Amino acid sequence: MKYFKKFEGHRLYLSPMNILDSEKYTIWMNDRSITDALGSTVNITSLEGEKDWITNASKNGDVNFAIVEKKTDELIGNCSLMKLDRINRRCTIGIFIGDEENRNKGYGVEALELLLNYAFNFQNMHNINLYVFSFNERAIKCYKKIGFKEYGRRHEVYFLDGKYYDIVEMEILEDDFKKIIKV
Repeated sequence: MKYFKKFEGHRLYLSPMNILDSEKYTIWMNDRSITDALGSTVNITSLEGEKDWITNASKNGDVNFAIVEKKTDELIGNCSLMKLDRINRRCTIGIFIGDEENRNKGYGVEALELLLNYAFNFQNMHNINLYVFSFNERAIKCYKKIGFKEYGRRHEVYFLDGKYYDIVEMEILEDDFKKIIKV
């Protein structure tokens, strides 16, 4: 079995990452439609480097999940909890949907619901934040749908293709998520 259903939704489930997906992740981490939005376009990702990253990803305390489509058991993306602060009950999240044909289908919303449920109800987080670049309107819309609110903006800090973009800082509180999702 390649994936394990740790947290299951209607169309997706979250699974621990699998080293056998290194090639797929390497393709994604060299795809500008993904890396521009992650702020990692300047990075050159090799297969060996991606294998090392997957192998060592949890050693710094971050929690990383493969996002898997239930019907096909196909890897479609990744989501993470980073910078977990258990004293102040806060962390940062990240997510991406890999292949273009899997975007704009609501997978990001469903994966975020599963990830936030895990963060609030199993990791005991209270405040979760994220950073998104101002040009990524699709992601901002997704985050707002889940209940994230903008709390700050750092102006002209990301340089891409000859232009500067803002970093939009967003957060969601435990109670706000539970009101929206009805957990």
